[in-house]
Amino acid sequence: MPRFHRYVALGDSTTEGLEDPDGLGGYRGWANRFAEHLARAFGAIDYANLGLRGLRARDVHATQLGPALDMRPDLATVVAGVNDLLRPGFDADEVAGHVRAMVTALRAQGATVLTFTMPDMARVNPLARLLRGRLAAMNERLRETCRLTGARLLDLAAHELGGDPRLWDDDRLHANALGHERIGKGLAHTAGLDGFSDWAAPLPPAPARRLHDFVRAELRWSRTYFLPWLVRHARGESSGDGRTAKRPALAPLVAPPP
Repeated sequence: MPRFHRYVALGDSTTEGLEDPDGLGGYRGWANRFAEHLARAFGAIDYANLGLRGLRARDVHATQLGPALDMRPDLATVVAGVNDLLRPGFDADEVAGHVRAMVTALRAQGATVLTFTMPDMARVNPLARLLRGRLAAMNERLRETCRLTGARLLDLAAHELGGDPRLWDDDRLHANALGHERIGKGLAHTAGLDGFSDWAAPLPPAPARRLHDFVRAELRWSRTYFLPWLVRHARGESSGDGRTAKRPALAPLVAPPP
């Protein structure tokens, strides 16, 4: 495994780290956690996070690839496509084309590139069953991109742990702190760091849910998350409007105590 010096994370809200609070009013997320693992392994690392909520794959490609290449990273993560998955007119080939273009450009510059598939979310959100075909198509194209470019893949969709509801936030779209922790460890393992082979260890069995608890949770989710999402997208608004990346430039990261 080479020693990495400059890590740049490209992507949407998952890369930004939503629903993993850092205790300071912002978000930590799997990219920060992965960077911390790298910093512990190497003493320190320069790290930039360009991830921004609400972006589609084409937006990530258009706004983040150029700045990322300018930083000349030797390590990068590229995660995009979930926002495309949720919209009418989803085109798996179009999404894959944008992701592959980013991965190819970073690889051509000499960077090691990591990415990951998305798990089946049917256990987290029953409506996700309607998107299984789209998700399978997107994941298979991502696997193909990695085979063709030499990017490294954390195949989260291939592990039972990925769809465990206890790894996902109440919004049923973003990982919670535990989910971000496991993804960060999975990426560390995929990058070749020692000590992370147990990243996908299953959680203890969860207690059975009672019917009235299930119904109450569905109503709360619809009122708190789903209906506002529908209204926002009907208006053509994005959750990322007016926001900027949290770490738009490379800066040293010293790992906190484990």
